[in-house]
Amino acid sequence: MQLLQRLGRLPVLLAFPALGVLLVVFGIPIVRLFLTSLNAPEFSLANYQMFLGQPANIRVLFQTVEISAIATFVCLVIGYPTAYVMVAASKPVRMALLVLVVIPYLTSFLARTYAWIVILGDTGLINNLLLYFGLISGPLQLIFNRMAVYVGMVHIMLPMMILPLVSVMIGIDKSLMSAARSMGARPFTAFWRVFFPLSLPGVRSGSLLVFVICLGFYITPAALGGLGDAMLSTFIAAQVQTSFNVARIAAASFVLLAIAVVVLSMLGLDLSGSAPSGQIARKSWLPRPPPFGALKGKFGELPMPYRAKRWAAHLYKAGGEERWLKIVGPAFIALVMAFLLFPEIVVIIMSFSAGAFLEFPPSGLSLQWYRSFFGDPAWYMAAWTTIQIGVAVTILSTVLGTLAALGLSRAAPQARRLLTMVILTPITIPVIVVGVATYLGLIDLGLVGSQTGIVFAHTIGAMGYVAVIVSATLANFDRRLEQAAQSMRAGPLQTFMRVTLPLIRPGIIGGAIFAFVHSFDEVVITSLVSGFSVYTLPLKMWENIRNEVDPTVAAVASLLTLLPVLWMIALYLTWWRSRPQVNLSISEAKG
Repeated sequence: MQLLQRLGRLPVLLAFPALGVLLVVFGIPIVRLFLTSLNAPEFSLANYQMFLGQPANIRVLFQTVEISAIATFVCLVIGYPTAYVMVAASKPVRMALLVLVVIPYLTSFLARTYAWIVILGDTGLINNLLLYFGLISGPLQLIFNRMAVYVGMVHIMLPMMILPLVSVMIGIDKSLMSAARSMGARPFTAFWRVFFPLSLPGVRSGSLLVFVICLGFYITPAALGGLGDAMLSTFIAAQVQTSFNVARIAAASFVLLAIAVVVLSMLGLDLSGSAPSGQIARKSWLPRPPPFGALKGKFGELPMPYRAKRWAAHLYKAGGEERWLKIVGPAFIALVMAFLLFPEIVVIIMSFSAGAFLEFPPSGLSLQWYRSFFGDPAWYMAAWTTIQIGVAVTILSTVLGTLAALGLSRAAPQARRLLTMVILTPITIPVIVVGVATYLGLIDLGLVGSQTGIVFAHTIGAMGYVAVIVSATLANFDRRLEQAAQSMRAGPLQTFMRVTLPLIRPGIIGGAIFAFVHSFDEVVITSLVSGFSVYTLPLKMWENIRNEVDPTVAAVASLLTLLPVLWMIALYLTWWRSRPQVNLSISEAKG
């Protein structure tokens, strides 16, 4: 009891278990990796000079940045109007569209990558349709090129662009647009001068997240691209699995990390909290008045009589300019949703193929590939191993992440901002760098090639998701309820169990689901720390995709595509069932 009281006085100590695991598994190893890249204790830049002195490395480095930048730009071009139309829709339609965006986000990226393989392949959907209609005489080379890489990466990262944009756009006061329109501004002018600057924080957050994650992409470029489309993460992974020259691996890793850090520091992504969106937009994006502003103002007064007449004429006129949004908006949303969902639907249909190879449309229907999955020990044992690891990661990361969120929510703002960014580091830097550092950390602990090691490797990222989700729940938590319970002589533990926990339980369950999804879908870090002795389902799928052993992976991908539906149902039931409990807790506290 005294320990709980001390923790109540120093709530930041609740974050120490999470920080301890992060320090041992990732923090200390990445510092050692950096020192190794500098040839400590001699300290030289020889490894970096060697890396930058090879033209092939420079080409791969620029290619990595180019692919990441173009994929991010395409995601922004598609994601911004999608988010805008979603926010402009009615609440039921908006919620339905959000569900359709979240489902692909929760779907295994291996399953989505495989979907594009079967769509773009020589015997895939597009080539078969073109051959069927006689538009081509032979299969087109739609895969193993740069365009296929862009298609796969945009498909995977588009939900991560849309969701931050929607979260920011929902908070923009729509009356500001109406005020601009009432002053005679055209719809586009009102959007460009009012709405767009206020939405820039979402543009910034979404673009930075997509770009940094794209820098560490490994699976999708390797599966859909050719030999000339390799990214730096592919080079690093090959070094780990072959020569394992730690100094060269460290130099390449920190070159990639330096790009991510420079971009993050330049644009200032702050996942722990930021200034109001309007202030950010005005400070960072709006141009300063030109020095000839006074002269420009004099000339600007000339058309004012015309503007006054136009304003009076259009003030009470029904806005017909927004008809384009009612026509083009639904069509554009339909295309985006088809792009996000259609590949998964194709894989589900093709998984029922009765032929020896996958084909669309199937020549016949059969469950042979599902029987192959459930009848092959290599497949179902890999699935069972993945579930065991996922459950362990979920329990560990939920406990650590929830404690960290509770501690950080009660800490001083500066300490909360710093510690939050530390906890979120494994999910805000390229995943291949996290994998290399974690591999070195697990070597010191003697856990490489063990399920325990994989659990710790997954936990350092999963607890970041838990901390973010629980912290968001705590942001709306009324601390006076805890004070009321303590005034009635309730102890810290009783207050937490009877008041705090029921109110934040939806956030904890939501964080646990995301932690399980993170572990269940992880393949890059797992491929580095498994030591070829622990086979998870993603590793088995990746091996099957690379070697094209059999179409059983289609059945696995279809099963993984249906899992997000279960996650969404679980989240909805959690929220729905928590409402009466929350009301009861509030009533008990007030009573």
